[in-house]
Amino acid sequence: MPSTITEKILARAAGRDEVRAGENLPFRPDHMIAYDFPGYTDVMFRQMHDDFGIRQLDDPERYVVFIDHMLTRGDAREDEVHGVTRDWCRYYGIDLHEGRGIGHQVMAEMGYALPGSFVIHFDGHVSGAGAFGALGWGVRRDLIEAWVSGRIFLDVPATTRFELVGEFAPGVDSRDLVHHIIGTLGADGCAHQVMEFGGPGARAMPIDQRQSLCGMAMFTGAVSAVFEPDEAARAYADAVARRPYEAVHPDPDAQYVAVHTIDLATLRPQVVLPGSARAANTRDAAELAGTTVSRAFIGSCASGRIEDIRSAAAVLAGRRVAPGVELNVVPTSEAVHRQAEDEGLLDVLREAGAHVVRSSCDFCFGYQKPLAEGEACISTGVLNISGRMGSPRAEIYMGSAATVAASAVAGSISPAVPS
Repeated sequence: MPSTITEKILARAAGRDEVRAGENLPFRPDHMIAYDFPGYTDVMFRQMHDDFGIRQLDDPERYVVFIDHMLTRGDAREDEVHGVTRDWCRYYGIDLHEGRGIGHQVMAEMGYALPGSFVIHFDGHVSGAGAFGALGWGVRRDLIEAWVSGRIFLDVPATTRFELVGEFAPGVDSRDLVHHIIGTLGADGCAHQVMEFGGPGARAMPIDQRQSLCGMAMFTGAVSAVFEPDEAARAYADAVARRPYEAVHPDPDAQYVAVHTIDLATLRPQVVLPGSARAANTRDAAELAGTTVSRAFIGSCASGRIEDIRSAAAVLAGRRVAPGVELNVVPTSEAVHRQAEDEGLLDVLREAGAHVVRSSCDFCFGYQKPLAEGEACISTGVLNISGRMGSPRAEIYMGSAATVAASAVAGSISPAVPS
């Protein structure tokens, strides 16, 4: 029977010729990924050891842990959290990657997100792996099932197809696309499904922009998102692959819940109002022009890659961040930071008055430089719910890196017009 990309990836993971949407089956992930965070990895490690009596893993190479949160204060609490993770990873022989950047980016750089692969995490933003034709699925606390047994029972999701045509106009990117989709279909428009992207517009989209788009899939209600793997995805994978891989493509007559065609050239810069990424909160940036901001942030697992930094630098070149506005830029990984430095982009940002900060997740969840009561921030982070970046009485708007940079210069929300 004809199959979607997701059905083909899960069929291999289930050891079957084919699977169908709605079936509940055990799947063997290629990698089981986590980052250390109190109440998650420490609990799972103790459960594995104390409740299930696991003293040795049969295939520790399938387990991957990142230290990318709580890195910026240098206090005893941080040392305690990371010390627990180091000890358990050493005990089980699990690959641990510390301080190399945000795990959802570093996993791609290290070859864990390959075309056709199936990876799981307790964090839903692992869906960013879909940029490479992989299926990344956030399974929350059910990750313990996979850590203990090596397999996880899941319902095969149905798929909604997005046929992308055209190319983005200057100052518009995939963050504007995902917020357009949410604004059009609603925050449950792809509930319990996978978003599949293809078409000439998808093939023209840089890998970084694909990662940003896929990484925000959960805000449509989707469990994940995936691009058809093309030459660009395979070239990236070939350079970092840790093992052989097999890319899969949808069959021409695959069955979808719906198929939507979007002309990227028609999109305009989008901004999300404080509160959540629900459809009713999405606005054209021009409608909010003049809304005062005091903070601006470019970073997170859904931004801060080289394309975002290039975009921000194009807006900021020869300009200055407005008085009273603090712009913080967090490259998504050490590798991205080095590349941006080598290209001279960070010099442009610094000359404009931006603060370039070490790669971590700490800004995004309000751990580093938290927002104070009454502050308004425009952000490329992944959430804008009350209290996400500090005080619950602060306001968080979300937009693309270009829109954030333009707003930092204006001192108020402003659509981007690169110089």
